[in-house]
Amino acid sequence: MKKDNESRRTFLKGAAAGVSASAVAAFIPKADAQSENTAQAATEPLPASQQYGAFFNHEQAATVAAFAERLMPRAPGKPGATEADVLNYIDLALAGAYVDQQSFYRRGLAALDEYCRSTHNAPFASLDSAEQDATIADLEANAAEGFQWPTASDFFETVRTHTMEGMFADPVYGGNKDFAGWHLIGFPGAQIAYTPAEVRGREAFNRGPIVGLQSRATRRE
Repeated sequence: MKKDNESRRTFLKGAAAGVSASAVAAFIPKADAQSENTAQAATEPLPASQQYGAFFNHEQAATVAAFAERLMPRAPGKPGATEADVLNYIDLALAGAYVDQQSFYRRGLAALDEYCRSTHNAPFASLDSAEQDATIADLEANAAEGFQWPTASDFFETVRTHTMEGMFADPVYGGNKDFAGWHLIGFPGAQIAYTPAEVRGREAFNRGPIVGLQSRATRRE
């Protein structure tokens, strides 16, 4: 499992440089009201630090938080999606810039939990890490049954992209809490100014990110 976690980290960190906070895949909503309002089973409570509620209900939030954490799992001394508050980023995005993907997420999350119940007799957020990893692999391979729109692979790619954004985008968008993603990859963020020594130096720049943008990030207490 440790090897799998490091592989995910290597992929996501390498891909992060090409991801912008405004990137979005175009999907045309086709969900019917009955499918969108399907009730989901209760799941384990989320940590108190997890912010959500702009779009997700509790069950949806628990699923997305668990999914993102398996894509970007924490490791000793290294933050994961939970510490970076990726859930908050996706939740806020779906209530704002990504509002056109609300039906996509509703349908995808409902299909995901239905697949998990039929395969493992429990919703995704209640599965152990090995079962969650196996489910995500099925999604990536488009092998998970029950998905129509979105397809299983489209749902996987979208959640993965949004997890990368929430991990590495500027904290002003609600993720990358305490610059967790930037610290992870050694990115210093924007700086107001550089000293003459820093400009002339040949050593890697290691000053911490400025805090101005984070102080303006939208968060619900």
